[in-house]
Amino acid sequence: MIPRHLSNALLEVAGQYPVVTVTGPRQSGKTTLVKSLFPRHRYANLEMPDTRALLQDDPRSFLRTAGVGIVFDEAQRVPELFSYLQAAVDDDPRPGRFILTGSQNFLLLQGISQTLAGRVAVKHLLPLSLRELMLRPPAPPALLGDPEPGIPAPAFDVATALFNGFFPRIHDRELDPQEWLGNYVETYLERDVRTVTNVGDLQAFSRFLSLCAGRAGQLLNVSSLAMDAGISHTTARRWLSILEASFQIVLVAPYHRSFTKRLVKSPKMHFLDPGLLCNLLRIRSPEDLLLHSARGAVFESYVVSEVHKRFLHAGQRASLYFWRDRSGHEVDLIVDQGERLTAIEAKAGETVRPDFFKAIDYFRELAGDACERCHVVYGGSEAFERRATRLVPWWLV
Repeated sequence: MIPRHLSNALLEVAGQYPVVTVTGPRQSGKTTLVKSLFPRHRYANLEMPDTRALLQDDPRSFLRTAGVGIVFDEAQRVPELFSYLQAAVDDDPRPGRFILTGSQNFLLLQGISQTLAGRVAVKHLLPLSLRELMLRPPAPPALLGDPEPGIPAPAFDVATALFNGFFPRIHDRELDPQEWLGNYVETYLERDVRTVTNVGDLQAFSRFLSLCAGRAGQLLNVSSLAMDAGISHTTARRWLSILEASFQIVLVAPYHRSFTKRLVKSPKMHFLDPGLLCNLLRIRSPEDLLLHSARGAVFESYVVSEVHKRFLHAGQRASLYFWRDRSGHEVDLIVDQGERLTAIEAKAGETVRPDFFKAIDYFRELAGDACERCHVVYGGSEAFERRATRLVPWWLV
């Protein structure tokens, strides 16, 4: 098992709350992680019909025989469980008794918010970060982009890393990423989409998913997306919510502070796994990615995803934005850490060019002291500073 950076945050909240919930996309490693951290807990997989029936038939008895505690895998499959958990933890509020996992975030959190508010801690596990894959220790999100001397570059190149993606099973078992990810998409469509909402036409949803991939890294225009997919604006909104709630995409909002009056107001859409994005874009090899028109968008989504993981796997909330004015000036990612901002540009190229710094320089001049750190993450291997902007190799995000 590849050590996960969320472990420390999970153990900490398990010492404080009677219920701990771990959400994230399917196959991100939730079950493996909680079983390794809580080996003395009884394990109940609620995807299994017999286990689910046993719990539904006599929930009080099931909870009474918990012993040290119970791990409920895919807890959203039994919505009535949350009410019985509320009574159980009110009677015995010992911390860490019940560990819940789930891959359908809004179904799980709906049950939690209605019955377990104040009794539960919620953490999110995404697929592996590159730092985890390279077996490097976690780094505080506040030190994003700081130099880390003595860390060698990985044995693989950037195109291979993005093409393979970061789902643990691909790396644990050295599976073919295209075959595994293709199966993942089909399984996701059949299981999660039908469970979460009434999608009558899976082919239409599959087409919608591919269209979303083609718009990764772009401003989200829901009306245009709906028209191209042949669905209503309302349906497009609902399907985007499904993708977001199941951790397939993240919508990054425009930065709210107005350094200029002419700012765009639409969010940008990014996929949280670059391998999945490559699969949906029909990119068949790392070499194809290097020549593909979406190479820059895939790399930008990778950078956004890695920063997102850095916060979530530290147990913290990620306040991520982008900045763009109507004149076309844009900074790909703004990390808001309260009194300071970090501005990040993503450049897929391996050769440093002067235009890498153009947008960052413009934003820093506008933002002044509000922008504490400026970074350009790129596809090369050198690291240096240029006029208060740090050039960061892709594997040191």
